Amino acid sequence: MEGLNAKAEKKDTVSEKIRELEERISKTKYNKKTQHAIGLYKAQLAKLKEKQRARSGGKKGEGYAVRKTGDGTVVLLGFPSVGKSTLLNALTNANSPVGTYAFTTLTVIPGILDYKFAKIQILDVPGVVYGAAAGTGRGKEVLAIIRNADLILFLIDVFHPEHYQVLKKEAYDADVRINQNIPDVKIVKTARGGINIGATVKLTRIDKKTIEGILKEFKIANANVVVRDDINADQLIDVIEGNKVYLPAIVVLNKIDMAEKDELNKARNKIKPDICISAEKNMGIEELKELIYKKLKIISIYLKEFNKKADMDEPLIMWEGATLRDLCLKLHKDFVDKFKFARIWGSSRYPGQMIVKLGYVLQDKDIIELRMK
Repeated sequence: MEGLNAKAEKKDTVSEKIRELEERISKTKYNKKTQHAIGLYKAQLAKLKEKQRARSGGKKGEGYAVRKTGDGTVVLLGFPSVGKSTLLNALTNANSPVGTYAFTTLTVIPGILDYKFAKIQILDVPGVVYGAAAGTGRGKEVLAIIRNADLILFLIDVFHPEHYQVLKKEAYDADVRINQNIPDVKIVKTARGGINIGATVKLTRIDKKTIEGILKEFKIANANVVVRDDINADQLIDVIEGNKVYLPAIVVLNKIDMAEKDELNKARNKIKPDICISAEKNMGIEELKELIYKKLKIISIYLKEFNKKADMDEPLIMWEGATLRDLCLKLHKDFVDKFKFARIWGSSRYPGQMIVKLGYVLQDKDIIELRMK
C-alpha cells in the first residue's frame, strides 16, 4: 500500500511541476531577453511530459488495431456528434452508424473512398474530447491511430469553431505535428569537444546560447550541430526527442446548412477552414474528395508494353516523390533486381527517353515502359 501511495505522490509531483512550468511559460513575455529562459523551461517541460507518459502508459493490449490498406489512409478527427459517421458514409461505402447523440462510434470504422482510380482508406474514430492525449475518453488510443495515418481531416462543427484549437493541441500533445516540415537540424553526438553549432541560415527565433542550453538539459554535452532552418525552441526539442510524426491536414467546417450567414462567417473567420461542407446534405463532398486526393499528393502513372500503346484507361497509383525503384517494387518484388532500363514519356527530356537509374523521380501522368534483363 505504501508503494502505491509513493507512486501516486510521484505522479502528483510531476503533474504539479508540469502545471507550474506551463504557467511560468504562459506568463513570461517572449522577447530577446527572455528567449533563453523560455527555451530552457520548454526543454524541462518536454522532459517532464515524457516522464509522465512513461509512467501512465496504457496496459498491454489496449488500443484499436487498424490495418492500413489502399493508396493512403485518412483519419476523421473531431469531437463527438460533429458528423464524422455521416461524412464517412458520404465519402465511402462504410455504412457507419449515425446518430444525433454523442459517442455513436465506439470502435474504428473503416471505409474506402474510390476516386480517380485511387482507393483511399477513411477511418472514422471515436470522438476526441478535452484531455484526450492524457487518456480521457480512451483518447490515447484514438490519437495513436493518427500517428499511422497519411492525412488528418479535422471535422469541426460550425457552431463550435473553438473545438479546432483543442483538437490541434491534443494532436500536438500526442507528438503529431500538423502541416509542418521536419526541421532540417542534424545533431551528431561526440565523445568530447563540447557543443559546436553551425547554421546555414540566419537564426531569428533562437540563438546559439539557447540551443546549447537546451541540449544540455537533455544531457547532451558534446555534439556537432548543423541547423539549416530558422527553427524555434519547440522545433529543436522535437528534433532532440526524435519521436514526432509530421502529417498534412485538412480543416473541414461541417453543418453549414444549419447555420445563418453571420454564424457561418464568424466560424470561417475564426478557424480559416480549407473547405465548408454539409455531410448531411451532401454539400461540398465532391470538392472534398478532390482536396483529399491532392493533399495526399497522389500521382497517376501509366504503363506501356514494348511495341504496344500505353494503357491510358487505368493508371497505377503512386505518391509524389516516388521513383522507378518504388514502381518496380509495387509491381513485383523481383523487378528491382531484373530492371535493365525504362523508357519514359512525360517528364523526360524527350519522348521515350531511356532511363537506367532506379532513383529517377516520377511525375504525374508519366507513361513508363519497363525493360527487364
